Parts: sequence; structure tokens; C-alpha cells
Amino acid sequence: MYNDKKVTAIITAAGKGSRMGSSIPKQFFKIGGITVLEKTISPFEEIDEVDDILVVSREEFISKCDVLCKPFRKVREIIAGGSERQDSVRNALNAVECDNGLVLIHDGARPYVTKEIIIDVLKHTLESGAAVAAVPAKDTIRQVNSGESITLDRSSLYNVQTPQGFKTELIKRAFEKAYTDNYYGTDDAVLVERLGKEVSIARGSYSNIKITTREDLPLNVRVGMGYDVHKLTEERKLILCGVNIPFEKGLLGHSDADVAVHALMDAMLGAAAMGDIGRHFPDTDERYKGISSMILLKKVKELIDQEGYTVGNVDITIMAQKPKLAPYIEEMRKNVAGVLKLEIGDVNVKATTTEKLGFVGREEGIAAEAVCIINRC
Repeated sequence: MYNDKKVTAIITAAGKGSRMGSSIPKQFFKIGGITVLEKTISPFEEIDEVDDILVVSREEFISKCDVLCKPFRKVREIIAGGSERQDSVRNALNAVECDNGLVLIHDGARPYVTKEIIIDVLKHTLESGAAVAAVPAKDTIRQVNSGESITLDRSSLYNVQTPQGFKTELIKRAFEKAYTDNYYGTDDAVLVERLGKEVSIARGSYSNIKITTREDLPLNVRVGMGYDVHKLTEERKLILCGVNIPFEKGLLGHSDADVAVHALMDAMLGAAAMGDIGRHFPDTDERYKGISSMILLKKVKELIDQEGYTVGNVDITIMAQKPKLAPYIEEMRKNVAGVLKLEIGDVNVKATTTEKLGFVGREEGIAAEAVCIINRC
């Protein structure tokens, strides 16, 4: 309770996080071993002023959210989100039981919110009916209209954050009008302003950032190395980094035996301390018989995504006496970059001979080694 008003916090975590370049939403990335979502909920859980918490999730991630939210006694319900953020908030507002209370709406991807910010927003909300956390703009901002631009007075500009606080009856009324008018706003406060209600400014923090891209996450850089060898044999295709290379022999293996990609996958898994490809794709499993290693590379990317890792760059060395691989290097780089969703400049592939020494020099097989950097959030 805050001044005898029931306080419900709505945590919006139904975004796709498409700008993260990951197969999982950003709220499930980890910071210091804790998911962004858990870190975001914690201060609302810990202060006495908040009575209950509603978490909004994409429908396919409700069960995952439910598991993460089990330790939080104040989380009352996981609610399915809508197609837009505003739709998700409306779904949560429909579950708010007390119209005579206060509602806090907070981005599930703002994990650095503090108890002090939350309480200051509540204070301003109680006094004025609507409040947002905000900080003065640091940068000079220009407004551009029809090719003409003017510099705005920075002293009157603020960067708006969350939480945003409202009297429950007010925010519900604002949403009702927005949907009657078929209006979608950039945040919740603008819907209240459309009712002619002033929104007050509470104290935010420059550290209260929203995780939008990977650059917003603290990085823990890790390095992995992989090495693989496959025997050359007749009646097999020679596949390297997904490129079918014309040659009289190919590599022997349970899958397509793409030795370069196998080395890369082991490097990625090794950097993440997640074992090797034999553990994840054993050659005793018929599902992987003849499978393209590019498909397996995508699966490895998904595995490390789920643990909060992202690939920074890769460097692959292919050791083959024959054939000449130089004409195929650029296509190999493009293939790997495409699967890992990297810029081509983040992928290097090079080929070398062993000056006719060893099994590679005798053309008995091809070897490859790979090094990669991954970042953990």
C-alpha cells in the first residue's frame, strides 16, 4: 500500500526483441547470471509500497516467464500480450482489480530501475494523478520538418523513461478513449495527456536505460577454439562452410562432414563451456545422418542464444593439400555470416596446405581449426 492506495505494477515483457538479433527475447538475456526480466522485477518485489505485480509476456513464452517468476511472491499473474505494446498494457489493465488504486507501468527491458525511482514516481502520481520518470536531455536536439531544421531548447527537454505511474481510474479511462479513437501512442502518458491531464516529471536516472540492442548489455568476452579432421574418400561430396566444391573426393562422416563448420561449432560451444558437437549431435543419432552442417550451426547458435551468448567474430583455417579453395572463400564467409547473423567483416575463412606433410599433405584428409569470440550478457 502507498498512502492507503493499492499499488499494482505492470511489467511489460511481451516484445520480440528483433533488434537484438537473437532467437530469444531480450528479457531472457542474462546480466550477471540473472535474466533481464528477473532483474527488472526485483526492486518492485522488494519495496513495501508495491502490493502486486502483473507480468505481460508473449503467449509462447508464458510458461518460461512463469518459471522465472515463481520466486516472486508478489507476481499475481502472467498475462498474454497483444500485437503492440499498448495492447499488452491494456490486457494487463483489464486484470487490475482495484480502480481506486495506483498503477505503475514499467518496461520489462529496463533492469536498472531503482527503488528510489519507483517511490519518487509513486509520490508524484499520488499528488498529480500521473507521473513519469525522466531525465534532462544531454544532447542537442534538432527538429526537422519538410527539410528545414531548428535547434530545440535543451533546457526544456527530457528523456522519458519508465516506470510511469497513474491513478488506476485515470489510466483505464485514457486507454478506453484511445481505443475508441483508434489511437496508438508512443507511451502510456501520452494517452493520459489526450484527456487534457498534465503529467508530472519524477526523478529518473541516466543508468535506467532500456535494453534495446546488444550494445546496451554489459559484455563478458570469452574465447573458444575448435579443431576437426575428416578423411577424404570417393563417392562423397566435398562440403566446406556450406559450399559444394567440385572435387573427385569428399569427406567421410555421419553428417555432410563439413569439417570447417564442425571446428567452428566446437569453438562456439567451447567458449560457452557447453561441451562439443559430439555431445549435442552424436553420430549414433540417425536424425543427423547426412544432415547439412549449416543446419547444425544454426542449432548451435540457438543453444548459445538461450544461454545469453552472442558471437562476436570467427576465424576459420582450413588445411587441405587439394583442391584450391581460394575461389570459394567469399561464398564460405557469406554462408557462415548469414547463419550467425553477423556482418561479413566479422567472419574470416582462410585456407592453407601443409607443404605435403602429414595426412593432409598426403591428401588423406582435411583438417580445420576455428577460433571465435562470444559475448555473454
